[in-house]
Amino acid sequence: MKRVLVTGGNGFLGHSVVRELAEAKEQVELVVSADLHHPPDERRTEGVDYVVGDVTDASAISGPIGEHRIDTVVHLASIVNPGVNTTVEQEFAVDVTGSKNVFEACLAHGVKRVIVSSSGAAYGYHADNPEWLSEDDPVRGTDTFPYSLHKRLVEEELAALRDSHPELEQVVLRIGTILGEPVDNQITDLFKSKRLLKIRGSESPFVFIWDQDVVGVILQGVLGEKTGIYNVAGDGAMTVDEIAAELGKKTRTVPVSLLKAGLWIGHFLDLTPHGPAQTDFLTYRPVLDNRRLKEEFGYTPKYTTREAFRAWRRSQGL
Repeated sequence: MKRVLVTGGNGFLGHSVVRELAEAKEQVELVVSADLHHPPDERRTEGVDYVVGDVTDASAISGPIGEHRIDTVVHLASIVNPGVNTTVEQEFAVDVTGSKNVFEACLAHGVKRVIVSSSGAAYGYHADNPEWLSEDDPVRGTDTFPYSLHKRLVEEELAALRDSHPELEQVVLRIGTILGEPVDNQITDLFKSKRLLKIRGSESPFVFIWDQDVVGVILQGVLGEKTGIYNVAGDGAMTVDEIAAELGKKTRTVPVSLLKAGLWIGHFLDLTPHGPAQTDFLTYRPVLDNRRLKEEFGYTPKYTTREAFRAWRRSQGL
């Protein structure tokens, strides 16, 4: 019987993970959802213990882990889509310092297993990325893209812990672009444009994973015995041209220099948190090979990349 704490338990993924864990009563004895605030009544799940736990405060996250005798931690808390007023320092505090606080709390209280939501962004956005990235490829991040850099730093921390504290079992999930019925973010905004932005000379392929598949992988990480690092993505990839065709739209092809100029102006005017260096996000997208997820971890996503996109498109009425 597992005693599980989920960081970021009120978030987009966390809410679903908490609910599914609470339903696994034959294997899960206790579910604790930790986040910055208590959720409203309509988002609460019966039997779940909700606590306020800010990962940037070491004692605030260590306390609930110790008090509830937690043996398994699902670490989801991070800033994926920063707001216009979110600073890089705030992102670092949550993504990197917060993760370190969680891992140190796990060690201090004898937690047996930690499941961490990393990202394909940890590989970085590089011109020399292989066509398909496997878990054996280096995690290089992109220094000019805070989210990518932070995921790399967290993975470096995890690698060090595998050497110094092998008793803490790790399941590290490098997740592709998540789609689901409630998903509405900066990436999906690209798909809702009248014409899809395309970088001249780049196919900009996306790998998608349906949100409930991500939840399924996390649950298997909690309840199963497998450890390791796994790319989490549906089969296949879709280029910007293919996405536009699915939507019945055309693309607008722009040279990378023009996009950089536009982002520079937007960033200067505080219209976007992204700067010109982050054009690599569209130009050199990491494409994730999911064979290890299926063959070693034992989870086959129910939706392929194309099926996930079609399900999202239908949910949005597009």
